[in-house]
Amino acid sequence: MVPKISRLFSPLRARLSRQIVLWVFASIVVIETLILIPSYYRREEELLHQLEDVSGAIFNSIVRLTETSMKSDDTFQIKVKTLTEDSVILGVKIYDSQGELIETIGEVPEIDFSDIGDKDILRVRSRDGKRYDVALSANYLGINYTLIARHDASKIQPELYAFIGRITLLVILISAFVTLVTMAVLGVKLIHPILKLRDDLIAAGEALGKNGNKVKFYSVSIQRQDELGEVMIAFNQMFERVSTEIDRRKQAEKILLAEQEKSERLLLNILPQSIAEKLKEGKENIADYFEEVTILFADLVGFTELSENINPPQLVDLLNQIFSCFDELTDKYYLEKIKTIGDAYMVVGGLPEPRVDHVEAIAEMALDMQTAIADFNQKNNMQLSMRIGINTGPVIAGVIGRKKFIYDLWGDAVNTASRMESHGEPDKIQVTESTYDYLKGKYIFEPKRTIMIKGKGEMNTYFLLGRR
Repeated sequence: MVPKISRLFSPLRARLSRQIVLWVFASIVVIETLILIPSYYRREEELLHQLEDVSGAIFNSIVRLTETSMKSDDTFQIKVKTLTEDSVILGVKIYDSQGELIETIGEVPEIDFSDIGDKDILRVRSRDGKRYDVALSANYLGINYTLIARHDASKIQPELYAFIGRITLLVILISAFVTLVTMAVLGVKLIHPILKLRDDLIAAGEALGKNGNKVKFYSVSIQRQDELGEVMIAFNQMFERVSTEIDRRKQAEKILLAEQEKSERLLLNILPQSIAEKLKEGKENIADYFEEVTILFADLVGFTELSENINPPQLVDLLNQIFSCFDELTDKYYLEKIKTIGDAYMVVGGLPEPRVDHVEAIAEMALDMQTAIADFNQKNNMQLSMRIGINTGPVIAGVIGRKKFIYDLWGDAVNTASRMESHGEPDKIQVTESTYDYLKGKYIFEPKRTIMIKGKGEMNTYFLLGRR
């Protein structure tokens, strides 16, 4: 019962409903007021004419008496006084045909003979509305006298007030009835559906925010053949389109994110992460100077001859197994792989992020590379060997090219490391004296030897044998 009563008065709580019914109520009041004004004057005229009807009957009697028996003014005055006593007529002025005042009886009317002029009848009501004067000319009466009568109109104004009160009450009742009916119709036909549509909009927003479109809307459950029904249809169509577009966008975002992740992985396979970030930020001419890094070159001995005896897929698979193992070692020691050239492998420690243990990290990787090659030979029944050269020194590192770009190193330290590999021996790790100075006491070395290096002359080098 309570929900039904609450629903009945729900339009009163709706701002739109209150505004509409207020304007309806005000419009009815204005219309009824416009109708009331002429009705008021018509009613006033009717009441005054009723007074005139009474005085007219008296004057007709006076006229008939005048025509039959009255021969003198005195007799006429007496008859007028007699007939007007105890009537609505409070006073009378009598003028002869020449306009001379013959007699004034009772209250003196405001109208004079001169006011009548050529008029047959002249009517004047006092300002307070309690007196009503009517002048009837001699020509109008058909006798030799002009009569001006003062009427008691004191009862007319209360009657008009009562008339206004009745009309006003009727206007209020009509306005209230029409307003309530309008409010009830608005509640059922407009306000309640609008509130439900508002709830649908809120539910739609929540559903779209939670990526769910399986929502039952009120606007779907009803069929309206009006403008609001068209709005509801448009709302449902819009929701379906937005849901579809959001689903498509999310799918596109997933695909884009997957592709972006692929691109990220591909880029990180080519470049160090910090360098890749700089490229994504749009920086160009990326180059840095590093005071000290350690460079390692490794080369498979006899691989060129081996490649002549196996088919290309087997050759690529062989290299892929070996270099993949080296890549794992690079990750293990947090080193930076620079590139592979044929069967050669280049890795560096101490860049792009400087570190104090770059020499030790390269040494550990070199020893593990030898172990990895030995394991590979045992598993695959092969006799591969490897030369490794290591040098420590300053370099310049940067990105070159716009297509198939690469992060590369330049400097004498790089060339020296390459010479250590090319002038080394199979299954040996040859290091320069600068590298040796860092590692001595921690690792085992063969005694130094002096070799001639192309472009460098004689150099002291050492073979790294293992950990101390």
